Amino acid sequence: MNYDFDVLVIGAGSGGVRSARMAAARGVRVAIVENRYLGGTCVNVGCVPKKLFVYASEYAGAFEEAKGFGVNGQLNDFDWPTLRDNKTNEIKRLNGIYNNLLENSGCTILHGSAALIDAHTVQVGEQQYRAERIIIATGGWPFKPDIEGSNLAITSNEAFYLDTFPKRVMVVGGGYIAVEFAGIFNGLGAETQLIYRGEQVLRGFDEGVRQFAAEQIAQKGIRIRTHTDIQAIEKTAQGHLLVTLNNGSQEEVDCVMYATGRRPMTDGLNLDKVGVELRKDGTIKTDGFFKTSVDSIYALGDVIGTPALTPVALAQGMKLVAQWYDNDSTELDYDNIATAVFCQPNIATVGLTEEAALAQYGDDVLVYESQFKAMRHTLSGLPERTLMKLIVQRSSDKVLGAHMVGADAGEIIQGIAIAMKAGATKAHFDSTIGIHPTAAEEFVTMRTPRS
Repeated sequence: MNYDFDVLVIGAGSGGVRSARMAAARGVRVAIVENRYLGGTCVNVGCVPKKLFVYASEYAGAFEEAKGFGVNGQLNDFDWPTLRDNKTNEIKRLNGIYNNLLENSGCTILHGSAALIDAHTVQVGEQQYRAERIIIATGGWPFKPDIEGSNLAITSNEAFYLDTFPKRVMVVGGGYIAVEFAGIFNGLGAETQLIYRGEQVLRGFDEGVRQFAAEQIAQKGIRIRTHTDIQAIEKTAQGHLLVTLNNGSQEEVDCVMYATGRRPMTDGLNLDKVGVELRKDGTIKTDGFFKTSVDSIYALGDVIGTPALTPVALAQGMKLVAQWYDNDSTELDYDNIATAVFCQPNIATVGLTEEAALAQYGDDVLVYESQFKAMRHTLSGLPERTLMKLIVQRSSDKVLGAHMVGADAGEIIQGIAIAMKAGATKAHFDSTIGIHPTAAEEFVTMRTPRS
Protein backbone atom coordinates (compact mmCIF):
# COMPACT_ATOMS: atom_id res chain seq x y z
CA MET A 1 0.00 0.00 0.00
CA ASN A 2 1.30 3.45 -0.90
CA TYR A 3 1.67 5.98 1.91
CA ASP A 4 2.70 9.63 1.84
CA PHE A 5 4.35 9.18 5.23
CA ASP A 6 5.41 6.35 7.49
CA VAL A 7 4.34 8.34 10.57
CA LEU A 8 1.97 11.28 10.77
CA VAL A 9 1.77 13.08 14.12
CA ILE A 10 -1.20 15.28 15.02
CA GLY A 11 -0.12 17.93 17.51
CA ALA A 12 3.27 19.65 17.81
CA GLY A 13 3.47 19.79 21.59
CA SER A 14 6.10 18.13 23.74
CA GLY A 15 5.08 14.53 23.06
CA GLY A 16 4.30 15.05 19.39
CA VAL A 17 7.53 16.86 18.58
CA ARG A 18 9.66 14.35 20.48
CA SER A 19 8.09 11.32 18.81
CA ALA A 20 8.28 12.97 15.37
CA ARG A 21 11.94 13.88 15.77
CA MET A 22 12.93 10.49 17.18
CA ALA A 23 11.11 8.67 14.39
CA ALA A 24 12.66 10.88 11.71
CA ALA A 25 16.09 10.14 13.19
CA ARG A 26 15.46 6.48 12.27
CA GLY A 27 15.19 7.52 8.63
CA VAL A 28 11.42 7.14 8.26
CA ARG A 29 9.17 9.67 6.55
CA VAL A 30 7.45 11.82 9.18
CA ALA A 31 4.92 14.64 9.05
CA ILE A 32 3.59 16.66 11.97
CA VAL A 33 0.36 18.69 11.93
CA GLU A 34 -0.24 21.77 14.10
CA ASN A 35 -3.06 24.32 13.99
CA ARG A 36 -1.81 26.73 16.66
CA TYR A 37 1.80 27.00 17.71
CA LEU A 38 4.85 24.79 17.79
CA GLY A 39 5.79 23.59 21.26
CA GLY A 40 2.26 23.06 22.54
CA THR A 41 0.94 24.08 25.95
CA CYS A 42 4.26 23.90 27.80
CA VAL A 43 6.17 26.31 25.61
CA ASN A 44 3.34 28.71 24.77
CA VAL A 45 0.78 28.83 27.59
CA GLY A 46 2.16 26.51 30.25
CA CYS A 47 5.40 25.64 32.01
CA VAL A 48 7.74 28.10 30.32
CA PRO A 49 5.81 31.39 30.48
CA LYS A 50 4.39 30.43 33.88
CA LYS A 51 7.88 29.93 35.34
CA LEU A 52 8.98 33.28 33.89
CA PHE A 53 6.02 34.92 35.62
CA VAL A 54 6.86 33.09 38.85
CA TYR A 55 10.36 34.54 38.73
CA ALA A 56 8.88 38.02 38.33
CA SER A 57 6.47 37.48 41.21
CA GLU A 58 9.30 36.66 43.64
CA TYR A 59 11.14 39.99 43.48
CA ALA A 60 8.81 41.81 45.89
CA GLY A 61 9.41 39.12 48.50
CA ALA A 62 13.16 39.34 47.93
CA PHE A 63 13.08 43.06 48.78
CA GLU A 64 11.25 42.23 52.02
CA GLU A 65 13.82 39.56 52.91
CA ALA A 66 16.73 41.89 52.17
CA LYS A 67 15.91 44.35 54.97
CA GLY A 68 17.02 41.98 57.70
CA PHE A 69 20.38 41.65 55.96
CA GLY A 70 20.95 45.40 55.90
CA VAL A 71 20.12 45.73 52.20
CA ASN A 72 17.65 48.57 51.96
CA GLY A 73 15.78 48.91 48.71
CA GLN A 74 12.23 49.13 47.52
CA LEU A 75 10.13 48.04 44.61
CA ASN A 76 9.19 51.34 42.99
CA ASP A 77 7.23 50.11 40.01
CA PHE A 78 6.09 47.06 38.12
CA ASP A 79 5.61 47.45 34.37
CA TRP A 80 3.32 44.67 33.19
CA PRO A 81 3.81 45.28 29.43
CA THR A 82 7.57 44.78 29.82
CA LEU A 83 7.12 41.38 31.49
CA ARG A 84 4.35 40.31 29.15
CA ASP A 85 6.13 41.33 25.96
CA ASN A 86 9.56 40.02 26.98
CA LYS A 87 7.89 36.71 27.75
CA THR A 88 6.17 36.72 24.36
CA ASN A 89 9.45 37.41 22.58
CA GLU A 90 11.04 34.48 24.39
CA ILE A 91 8.16 32.22 23.36
CA LYS A 92 8.58 33.31 19.73
CA ARG A 93 12.26 32.44 19.98
CA LEU A 94 11.39 28.98 21.27
CA ASN A 95 8.81 28.53 18.51
CA GLY A 96 11.58 29.13 16.00
CA ILE A 97 13.83 26.61 17.74
CA TYR A 98 11.10 23.98 17.58
CA ASN A 99 10.57 24.74 13.90
CA ASN A 100 14.29 24.28 13.22
CA LEU A 101 14.48 21.08 15.27
CA LEU A 102 11.67 19.55 13.26
CA GLU A 103 12.92 20.68 9.88
CA ASN A 104 16.52 19.70 10.59
CA SER A 105 15.39 16.22 11.64
CA GLY A 106 13.64 15.80 8.29
CA CYS A 107 10.04 16.21 9.45
CA THR A 108 7.46 17.80 7.19
CA ILE A 109 5.47 20.45 9.07
CA LEU A 110 1.83 20.76 8.03
CA HIS A 111 0.03 23.84 9.35
CA GLY A 112 -3.72 23.43 9.81
CA SER A 113 -6.38 21.41 11.61
CA ALA A 114 -6.36 17.64 11.22
CA ALA A 115 -9.35 15.35 10.79
CA LEU A 116 -9.21 11.57 10.52
CA ILE A 117 -10.83 10.18 7.39
CA ASP A 118 -10.02 6.54 8.02
CA ALA A 119 -7.42 4.44 9.84
CA HIS A 120 -4.62 5.68 7.58
CA THR A 121 -5.87 8.99 6.16
CA VAL A 122 -5.73 12.48 7.67
CA GLN A 123 -7.18 15.60 6.11
CA VAL A 124 -5.38 18.90 6.69
CA GLY A 125 -7.20 21.79 5.05
CA GLU A 126 -8.10 20.68 1.53
CA GLN A 127 -5.34 18.08 1.33
CA GLN A 128 -5.45 14.44 2.40
CA TYR A 129 -2.39 12.49 3.50
CA ARG A 130 -2.01 8.76 3.99
CA ALA A 131 0.26 7.35 6.67
CA GLU A 132 1.12 3.87 7.85
CA ARG A 133 0.89 5.00 11.46
CA ILE A 134 -0.84 8.00 13.02
CA ILE A 135 -0.02 9.49 16.43
CA ILE A 136 -2.54 11.72 18.21
CA ALA A 137 -0.76 14.11 20.57
CA THR A 138 -3.20 17.01 20.78
CA GLY A 139 -2.98 17.58 24.55
CA GLY A 140 -5.54 19.33 26.70
CA TRP A 141 -7.32 22.66 26.86
CA PRO A 142 -8.65 24.62 29.86
CA PHE A 143 -12.40 24.88 30.28
CA LYS A 144 -14.77 27.11 32.21
CA PRO A 145 -18.01 25.98 33.84
CA ASP A 146 -21.29 26.90 32.22
CA ILE A 147 -22.45 29.68 34.51
CA GLU A 148 -23.95 33.09 33.83
CA GLY A 149 -21.17 35.44 32.73
CA SER A 150 -18.45 32.81 32.38
CA ASN A 151 -17.46 34.48 29.12
CA LEU A 152 -16.23 37.41 31.20
CA ALA A 153 -13.67 35.20 32.96
CA ILE A 154 -10.28 34.14 31.65
CA THR A 155 -8.25 30.94 31.84
CA SER A 156 -4.50 30.51 32.19
CA ASN A 157 -4.22 30.85 28.41
CA GLU A 158 -5.39 34.45 28.44
CA ALA A 159 -3.54 35.33 31.65
CA PHE A 160 -0.28 35.45 29.72
CA TYR A 161 -1.56 38.13 27.35
CA LEU A 162 -3.67 40.54 29.45
CA ASP A 163 -3.77 44.10 28.14
CA THR A 164 -3.53 45.54 31.65
CA PHE A 165 -2.53 44.02 34.95
CA PRO A 166 -5.54 43.69 37.30
CA LYS A 167 -5.59 45.21 40.78
CA ARG A 168 -8.06 42.66 42.21
CA VAL A 169 -8.07 39.03 41.08
CA MET A 170 -10.22 36.06 41.95
CA VAL A 171 -8.63 32.74 40.96
CA VAL A 172 -11.08 29.83 40.91
CA GLY A 173 -9.82 26.28 41.49
CA GLY A 174 -7.84 24.21 43.93
CA GLY A 175 -5.27 22.48 41.73
CA TYR A 176 -1.66 23.37 41.13
CA ILE A 177 -2.42 25.77 38.25
CA ALA A 178 -4.81 27.78 40.41
CA VAL A 179 -2.36 27.86 43.31
CA GLU A 180 0.54 28.91 41.08
CA PHE A 181 -1.36 31.73 39.40
CA ALA A 182 -2.69 32.99 42.72
CA GLY A 183 0.96 33.26 43.78
CA ILE A 184 1.88 35.04 40.54
CA PHE A 185 -0.89 37.64 40.80
CA ASN A 186 -0.26 38.18 44.49
CA GLY A 187 3.50 38.51 44.08
CA LEU A 188 3.07 41.05 41.28
CA GLY A 189 0.92 43.22 43.51
CA ALA A 190 -2.69 42.25 42.89
CA GLU A 191 -5.14 41.77 45.75
CA THR A 192 -5.70 38.05 45.28
CA GLN A 193 -8.35 35.58 46.35
CA LEU A 194 -8.19 31.84 45.72
CA ILE A 195 -11.61 30.25 45.90
CA TYR A 196 -12.24 26.53 45.87
CA ARG A 197 -15.45 24.59 46.30
CA GLY A 198 -13.73 21.73 48.16
CA GLU A 199 -12.39 21.23 51.67
CA GLN A 200 -8.74 22.12 50.99
CA VAL A 201 -6.65 23.12 47.98
CA LEU A 202 -4.23 20.76 46.21
CA ARG A 203 -6.39 17.65 46.25
CA GLY A 204 -4.31 14.53 45.57
CA PHE A 205 -1.25 15.81 47.38
CA ASP A 206 -0.15 14.55 50.78
CA GLU A 207 -2.63 15.82 53.40
CA GLY A 208 0.10 17.28 55.58
CA VAL A 209 1.57 19.06 52.60
CA ARG A 210 -1.83 20.47 51.65
CA GLN A 211 -2.46 21.90 55.09
CA PHE A 212 1.05 23.26 55.57
CA ALA A 213 1.21 24.79 52.07
CA ALA A 214 -2.18 26.47 52.47
CA GLU A 215 -1.01 28.09 55.71
CA GLN A 216 2.20 29.33 54.11
CA ILE A 217 0.40 30.63 51.02
CA ALA A 218 -2.12 32.49 53.16
CA GLN A 219 0.74 34.11 55.08
CA LYS A 220 1.94 35.59 51.79
CA GLY A 221 -1.30 37.56 51.56
CA ILE A 222 -3.49 35.32 49.41
CA ARG A 223 -7.02 34.95 50.76
CA ILE A 224 -7.95 31.27 50.46
CA ARG A 225 -11.69 30.61 50.58
CA THR A 226 -12.76 26.96 50.61
CA HIS A 227 -16.33 25.65 50.25
CA THR A 228 -16.83 28.61 47.92
CA ASP A 229 -17.87 28.81 44.28
CA ILE A 230 -19.13 31.35 41.77
CA GLN A 231 -22.77 31.42 40.70
CA ALA A 232 -22.67 34.35 38.28
CA ILE A 233 -20.42 37.07 36.89
CA GLU A 234 -21.56 40.39 35.43
CA LYS A 235 -19.78 43.50 34.22
CA THR A 236 -20.38 46.77 36.04
CA ALA A 237 -20.83 50.18 34.43
CA GLN A 238 -17.24 50.97 35.44
CA GLY A 239 -15.94 47.90 33.62
CA HIS A 240 -15.25 45.83 36.73
CA LEU A 241 -16.64 42.35 37.42
CA LEU A 242 -19.38 41.77 39.98
CA VAL A 243 -19.15 38.19 41.23
CA THR A 244 -22.02 36.43 42.98
CA LEU A 245 -20.84 33.60 45.23
CA ASN A 246 -22.69 30.48 46.36
CA ASN A 247 -23.35 31.99 49.78
CA GLY A 248 -25.24 34.84 48.13
CA SER A 249 -22.60 37.49 48.76
CA GLN A 250 -21.22 39.67 45.98
CA GLU A 251 -17.71 40.97 45.40
CA GLU A 252 -16.22 43.31 42.83
CA VAL A 253 -12.93 42.39 41.17
CA ASP A 254 -11.04 43.27 38.02
CA CYS A 255 -10.31 39.74 36.83
CA VAL A 256 -11.72 36.26 37.37
CA MET A 257 -9.45 33.42 36.29
CA TYR A 258 -10.73 29.86 36.10
CA ALA A 259 -8.28 27.03 36.71
CA THR A 260 -10.83 24.31 37.31
CA GLY A 261 -9.51 21.67 34.99
CA ARG A 262 -8.53 20.80 31.45
CA ARG A 263 -10.26 18.64 28.88
CA PRO A 264 -8.74 16.43 26.16
CA MET A 265 -8.36 18.41 22.94
CA THR A 266 -10.00 16.07 20.42
CA ASP A 267 -12.40 18.51 18.75
CA GLY A 268 -12.77 17.93 15.01
CA LEU A 269 -10.56 14.83 14.89
CA ASN A 270 -13.50 12.56 13.94
CA LEU A 271 -12.38 9.90 16.41
CA ASP A 272 -15.84 8.33 16.56
CA LYS A 273 -15.96 8.09 12.79
CA VAL A 274 -12.86 5.90 12.62
CA GLY A 275 -13.60 3.91 15.80
CA VAL A 276 -11.09 5.35 18.27
CA GLU A 277 -12.49 4.54 21.71
CA LEU A 278 -12.70 7.17 24.44
CA ARG A 279 -13.14 6.97 28.20
CA LYS A 280 -16.00 8.72 29.95
CA ASP A 281 -13.80 11.72 30.69
CA GLY A 282 -13.02 12.14 26.98
CA THR A 283 -9.46 10.84 27.13
CA ILE A 284 -8.34 8.37 24.47
CA LYS A 285 -8.06 4.74 25.53
CA THR A 286 -4.66 3.20 24.82
CA ASP A 287 -2.80 0.09 25.85
CA GLY A 288 0.66 0.07 27.45
CA PHE A 289 2.18 0.59 24.02
CA PHE A 290 0.08 3.67 23.22
CA LYS A 291 -2.09 1.85 20.68
CA THR A 292 -5.72 2.93 20.49
CA SER A 293 -8.65 0.69 19.57
CA VAL A 294 -7.56 1.18 15.93
CA ASP A 295 -4.35 -0.72 15.19
CA SER A 296 -2.71 1.99 13.07
CA ILE A 297 -3.60 4.88 15.38
CA TYR A 298 -1.63 5.69 18.54
CA ALA A 299 -1.97 8.43 21.15
CA LEU A 300 0.19 9.92 23.90
CA GLY A 301 0.50 12.88 26.23
CA ASP A 302 -2.25 14.68 28.12
CA VAL A 303 -4.89 13.43 25.69
CA ILE A 304 -4.63 9.85 27.05
CA GLY A 305 -5.13 10.76 30.70
CA THR A 306 -1.70 9.88 32.07
CA PRO A 307 -0.03 12.45 34.40
CA ALA A 308 -0.33 15.79 32.60
CA LEU A 309 3.35 16.66 32.78
CA THR A 310 5.69 17.67 29.98
CA PRO A 311 8.42 15.16 30.94
CA VAL A 312 5.81 12.37 30.87
CA ALA A 313 4.81 13.27 27.30
CA LEU A 314 8.48 13.43 26.30
CA ALA A 315 9.15 10.02 27.84
CA GLN A 316 6.10 8.56 26.10
CA GLY A 317 7.26 9.88 22.73
CA MET A 318 10.69 8.32 23.15
CA LYS A 319 9.25 5.07 24.49
CA LEU A 320 6.81 4.72 21.58
CA VAL A 321 9.55 5.17 18.99
CA ALA A 322 11.79 2.73 20.86
CA GLN A 323 8.96 0.18 20.88
CA TRP A 324 8.56 0.57 17.13
CA TYR A 325 12.15 0.68 15.96
CA ASP A 326 14.47 -0.50 18.78
CA ASN A 327 12.78 -3.75 19.82
CA ASP A 328 11.78 -2.27 23.17
CA SER A 329 9.10 -4.60 24.54
CA THR A 330 8.64 -2.85 27.89
CA GLU A 331 5.94 -0.42 28.97
CA LEU A 332 6.70 3.01 30.39
CA ASP A 333 7.12 3.03 34.17
CA TYR A 334 4.95 5.69 35.83
CA ASP A 335 6.12 5.01 39.38
CA ASN A 336 7.95 7.72 41.34
CA ILE A 337 7.34 10.60 38.95
CA ALA A 338 8.52 13.75 40.69
CA THR A 339 6.52 16.92 40.31
CA ALA A 340 6.58 20.48 41.65
CA VAL A 341 4.17 23.33 42.26
CA PHE A 342 5.81 26.70 41.69
CA CYS A 343 3.89 28.65 44.29
CA GLN A 344 5.48 30.58 47.16
CA PRO A 345 6.94 28.64 48.85
CA ASN A 346 7.49 25.84 46.33
CA ILE A 347 6.02 22.37 46.74
CA ALA A 348 7.67 19.22 45.38
CA THR A 349 6.82 15.59 45.77
CA VAL A 350 7.77 12.13 44.57
CA GLY A 351 6.30 8.74 45.37
CA LEU A 352 3.47 7.87 47.72
CA THR A 353 1.63 10.28 49.98
CA GLU A 354 1.28 9.30 53.61
CA GLU A 355 -2.37 8.44 53.01
CA ALA A 356 -1.63 6.24 49.98
CA ALA A 357 1.17 4.45 51.83
CA LEU A 358 -1.05 3.70 54.83
CA ALA A 359 -3.80 2.45 52.54
CA GLN A 360 -1.37 0.15 50.75
CA TYR A 361 0.88 -1.00 53.60
CA GLY A 362 -1.10 -0.32 56.79
CA ASP A 363 1.03 -0.40 59.95
CA ASP A 364 4.13 -1.23 57.90
CA VAL A 365 4.76 2.51 57.40
CA LEU A 366 6.99 4.98 59.20
CA VAL A 367 6.69 8.74 58.67
CA TYR A 368 9.62 11.09 59.24
CA GLU A 369 8.69 14.76 59.32
CA SER A 370 10.46 18.03 60.01
CA GLN A 371 9.21 21.60 60.12
CA PHE A 372 11.67 24.44 60.55
CA LYS A 373 12.52 28.01 59.70
CA ALA A 374 15.12 28.11 56.94
CA MET A 375 18.40 29.82 57.81
CA ARG A 376 17.62 32.70 55.45
CA HIS A 377 14.62 33.70 57.54
CA THR A 378 16.48 33.83 60.83
CA LEU A 379 17.64 37.24 59.61
CA SER A 380 14.87 38.16 57.16
CA GLY A 381 12.36 38.04 60.00
CA LEU A 382 9.70 36.61 57.69
CA PRO A 383 7.47 33.84 59.11
CA GLU A 384 7.95 31.40 56.22
CA ARG A 385 8.67 27.83 57.30
CA THR A 386 9.73 24.65 55.51
CA LEU A 387 8.20 21.17 55.67
CA MET A 388 9.95 17.91 54.76
CA LYS A 389 8.50 14.40 54.92
CA LEU A 390 9.82 10.94 54.18
CA ILE A 391 7.46 7.96 53.93
CA VAL A 392 9.26 4.66 54.64
CA GLN A 393 8.18 1.02 54.57
CA ARG A 394 9.08 -0.36 57.99
CA SER A 395 9.83 -3.95 56.92
CA SER A 396 12.01 -3.20 53.89
CA ASP A 397 13.32 0.24 54.96
CA LYS A 398 12.53 1.41 51.41
CA VAL A 399 11.70 5.09 50.94
CA LEU A 400 8.19 5.20 49.45
CA GLY A 401 7.68 8.95 49.24
CA ALA A 402 9.37 12.30 49.75
CA HIS A 403 7.60 15.63 50.10
CA MET A 404 8.75 19.18 50.61
CA VAL A 405 7.24 22.64 50.99
CA GLY A 406 9.92 25.31 50.91
CA ALA A 407 12.32 27.30 48.77
CA ASP A 408 13.82 25.39 45.82
CA ALA A 409 11.75 22.29 46.63
CA GLY A 410 11.71 21.20 43.00
CA GLU A 411 15.49 21.42 42.70
CA ILE A 412 15.92 19.32 45.85
CA ILE A 413 13.30 16.64 45.17
CA GLN A 414 14.65 15.98 41.67
CA GLY A 415 17.79 14.44 43.16
CA ILE A 416 15.80 12.45 45.69
CA ALA A 417 13.65 11.10 42.84
CA ILE A 418 16.78 9.57 41.30
CA ALA A 419 17.65 7.90 44.59
CA MET A 420 14.13 6.52 44.96
CA LYS A 421 14.14 5.24 41.38
CA ALA A 422 17.32 3.37 42.32
CA GLY A 423 15.54 1.82 45.32
CA ALA A 424 17.00 3.92 48.11
CA THR A 425 16.33 2.91 51.70
CA LYS A 426 16.14 5.08 54.78
CA ALA A 427 19.55 3.64 55.74
CA HIS A 428 20.96 5.08 52.51
CA PHE A 429 19.59 8.50 53.46
CA ASP A 430 20.95 8.16 57.02
CA SER A 431 24.42 7.21 55.83
CA THR A 432 24.63 10.14 53.43
CA ILE A 433 26.60 13.10 54.73
CA GLY A 434 24.65 16.30 54.25
CA ILE A 435 25.73 19.55 52.65
CA HIS A 436 25.89 22.16 55.38
CA PRO A 437 24.32 24.63 55.77
CA THR A 438 21.43 23.81 53.44
CA ALA A 439 17.77 23.02 53.88
CA ALA A 440 18.30 19.88 51.78
CA GLU A 441 20.48 18.26 54.44
CA GLU A 442 17.37 17.84 56.58
CA PHE A 443 16.41 14.89 54.36
CA VAL A 444 19.50 12.98 55.55
CA THR A 445 19.34 13.97 59.22
CA MET A 446 15.78 12.97 60.14
CA ARG A 447 16.29 10.07 62.55
CA THR A 448 13.14 9.71 64.61
CA PRO A 449 9.85 8.68 63.04
CA ARG A 450 6.79 10.73 63.88
CA SER A 451 4.71 9.13 66.62
